[in-house]
Amino acid sequence: MTRVDDLERPAATKQRTIPAPEAGTRPTKPVRDARVDVVRGLALLTIFVDHIPRNAPALLTLHNFGFSDAAEIFVLLAGYSSMIAYGGLFRRAGVRTALVRIAQRCLRIYLFQAGLLLATLVIVRIWMDITGLTPRFGVAPLLQMGLLPGLLRGLALNALPNYLDILPLYILLLALFPLIYLGMRRGIWGVLALSAILWIAANVDHQLNLPNAAAVDEGWYFNPFAWQFLFVLGAALAVWVQAQDGLLPWRGWAVAMASAYLAFAFFQGGSWAEWGLPDLRPLSIGVPDKSHVGPLRLINMLALAYLLFSIPAVARLSRWRRLRLIDACGRHSLEIFAAGCLAALIGRILYRTFDATWPLQIAVNLGGLAVMLGLAHLLDARRRGAAAPGPDLRRPG
Repeated sequence: MTRVDDLERPAATKQRTIPAPEAGTRPTKPVRDARVDVVRGLALLTIFVDHIPRNAPALLTLHNFGFSDAAEIFVLLAGYSSMIAYGGLFRRAGVRTALVRIAQRCLRIYLFQAGLLLATLVIVRIWMDITGLTPRFGVAPLLQMGLLPGLLRGLALNALPNYLDILPLYILLLALFPLIYLGMRRGIWGVLALSAILWIAANVDHQLNLPNAAAVDEGWYFNPFAWQFLFVLGAALAVWVQAQDGLLPWRGWAVAMASAYLAFAFFQGGSWAEWGLPDLRPLSIGVPDKSHVGPLRLINMLALAYLLFSIPAVARLSRWRRLRLIDACGRHSLEIFAAGCLAALIGRILYRTFDATWPLQIAVNLGGLAVMLGLAHLLDARRRGAAAPGPDLRRPG
C-alpha cells in the first residue's frame, strides 16, 4: 500500500535523500510552489468579484465556463499547501512542533473570521441606520437575532452567514489535518477511500451536516462532510507531485480525457443566457450541487488539477514576473481574502443603495482589486524586508 513516506522519497535513480535536521537547528521551510500561489491568488481575486451580486465582471469568472468555481480551487489548494507545509514539518521538527504550528494557524484563521464577522455586522448596522434599508441575505439572519446574540452565535460558528462561511470550513479541515497525515503515512489509498465514502454519504443524505442557524436548511453551505474530500485529494496530490519532482506524469490519454471533460463542462455549464448567446448545452440537467460538491463539480476540479500539475508550461508561466502581484496574493491568502470580503461588502452596499450602474461597477471592481493587489504588494515588501540581513554592527561605517 502506498504511504506518504514512499511517495515523498525521490526516485531511486536520483540517489537523493532529505537530510534529517541536526539537533537544535531550526527546521527549514519548504520551497513554495509558484503554481499554487498564482492560482490561489487568482481564486481570491475571483471570489471578490463573485461575491457582489449583479456584478458584470462575474459573468467572466470561472463558474461561467464549467461546473467548478474558485471555492473548489481554494479548498483543494488548502489541502495541497497543508501537506507541503505541515506534512514536512511533522517529519523535520516532530509531532509537538507541528501540532503547535497547526493550532496557531487555526487560531489565526479564527481571529480573522471573528474580525470579519464583527466588521460586517457593524458596517451593515450603520448602513441600515443611515439608509433605512435592510439586507436581503448575508448577515440578515444574524441581525434578526439581535446584534449581540447574532455576533455570539456567529463567533461560536453556529450561525454562518453567506460570504463568511468558507473560513470556518478551512479551520475545521486544518484541525483534522494531523489525522489525515497520520492516516496517509499508513496508506494514502485507504484515507482516500474513507474520505470518498464520507463524501458519498453526504451527497446521498443531505442531513449529514453541521447545524447553521443562519441557513434555511439548518446546515453549513459548504458541507464539511462533502468538502473534506477535496481537501484530502489536495493533500494526496501534493505527495504525488513531490514524488514526481514537481510534475504529475504526462499521459496522452489522461490529457485527452481531462480536456474532453472540460470542453463538455464548458458547453454544459456556460452562462449562455447571461451572455446573450444561444443555449449550447448538450444535456437538460440542473446545475450540479455546490454545497455537497456534486460529482460533476468534483470531476471538473480533478481535470483542472491534473492539467495544472502535469503541464510544464504552467510551472514556467507561474514564475513570470508580471504575475508577481497575483503570486503575492496567494502567498498572503488570509489577509487578501479578508480585504476582498470587506471590499465586496462595500460593493454590495453601494449597489443596493445606488443601483449597479456601469460607472459604479467600474469603480467598485477596480477599487477592490486595487486594494487587494496593493495590500499584497505591501505585505510582500514587508516580508522581503524582514528576511533581508541587517547591517553588520561589528564593522564601522
